[in-house]
Amino acid sequence: MSRAVQAPAMPTQPDWEPARYFAWLYSPAPQRALLYPLFEIEREIAGSLRPGLDHQVAHARLQWWREECERCVSGRPAHPLTRALLAAFADAPRAGELEGLTGLVDTATWDLAGATFESRRELTAYCGRWAAAIAQPIVRHSTSAEVDWRTVGVALCELEQLIRVDREALAGHIRLPLDELQAAGVESEALAHPPWPPPLAHLLAERHAKLRATLAQAVDGLAPEQQRSLRGLLVWARLCAKLSERAQRSLPAIPAQRRRDSLAATWQAWDTARRAANGRLRLA
Repeated sequence: MSRAVQAPAMPTQPDWEPARYFAWLYSPAPQRALLYPLFEIEREIAGSLRPGLDHQVAHARLQWWREECERCVSGRPAHPLTRALLAAFADAPRAGELEGLTGLVDTATWDLAGATFESRRELTAYCGRWAAAIAQPIVRHSTSAEVDWRTVGVALCELEQLIRVDREALAGHIRLPLDELQAAGVESEALAHPPWPPPLAHLLAERHAKLRATLAQAVDGLAPEQQRSLRGLLVWARLCAKLSERAQRSLPAIPAQRRRDSLAATWQAWDTARRAANGRLRLA
């Protein structure tokens, strides 16, 4: 691909789901220049999983993106999005800022294979790869201070999966470890068919509560200056936590869609950004 290809211009309102959009919207301008290509790369790679796509074509796409992510890490990107991602750093990325980018391909390859998590260790490793690709560059681009990006990223990844656990299961992705399902006496097929039996609802409620507590502890431990610089990521975390609370309250069923949900998310995002900008955000 010619080096004359220009990086894509950021649209006024990117077509993402609300949490990512508001994370982008409330981030400082330099971070928006990072988040736009990062989220678009995530979407491009996830496109390899779309229904009806030939399996060989999907594998070829993922292999190309793996090589492109490696080229980006080594400073030789070819795609406009990876070029824009690299350009978001004022200087060359420091060691570790983009080295986890191939984690997006790792998780997509896992999902394409329809692999299941035998244990929580495997699920945490999956979420860790996503966190290294998404949370790590956001945090390290935003602040020079040491921030536990992995804890935030892993909790965020698993919470997003739990919020849509029924849809994930219908797509063939089981988002709970098989050993935990077995210990609860629940078949994995039950995840796709809410309302869920009491043992499964209890297991889901426990995970929702524990992950929100983990996320809250990590966020509440940030210094005011760190909250200000990471306010976009914190908006994402709080919106995810709010969806988790609603999902847990609805158990054993899934939450009903409400017309006011969009307005609530808009207000929550603004309120979170305001609190983080003042260094006073608390998720607990």
